[in-house]
Amino acid sequence: MKHTRLALALSAVLACTLPSISQAQEQDQPGTVANDQILLKQVMTDKRAVYARNLDMSASESAAFWPIYDEYEAKVKKLDDRFLVLVNQYAEKYDSLADTDATAMLKEKMDIEKERLDLKQSYTKKFAKVLSPKKALRYAQLESRIETMIRRDVYSAIPLAK
Repeated sequence: MKHTRLALALSAVLACTLPSISQAQEQDQPGTVANDQILLKQVMTDKRAVYARNLDMSASESAAFWPIYDEYEAKVKKLDDRFLVLVNQYAEKYDSLADTDATAMLKEKMDIEKERLDLKQSYTKKFAKVLSPKKALRYAQLESRIETMIRRDVYSAIPLAK
């Protein structure tokens, strides 16, 4: 029961801060999915507003930036979905985590982190091509700050392995 609550709490944190909701959650908690989707949409809208407000883009910069941003966020969502699956697996096996499970989870965690960094670097270069150098730097700073805040909240809710 304790770990079911942990899984639900982590799922709620992720749903509110990351662009992902797992299929399993939709089947197990149909009443909360709509609320989670509303919160998720608000978070993503707020994130877009932060960029729009802080980048002060011209019309041509904006027309070039937003399609790249949407493409980037769609790819980040896939990584966030994989991370959510990993967190749910960890919560399910928390009390009985075997070394083989821990090894597989560690590998998946590191793969996700590497792919996230590669994606971030690749898309930061794309943003730098459509924004002025200062705006591209400001975008990278904002992205890092937002990501750091989200990760802090998520990781603080996940107990360390026993």
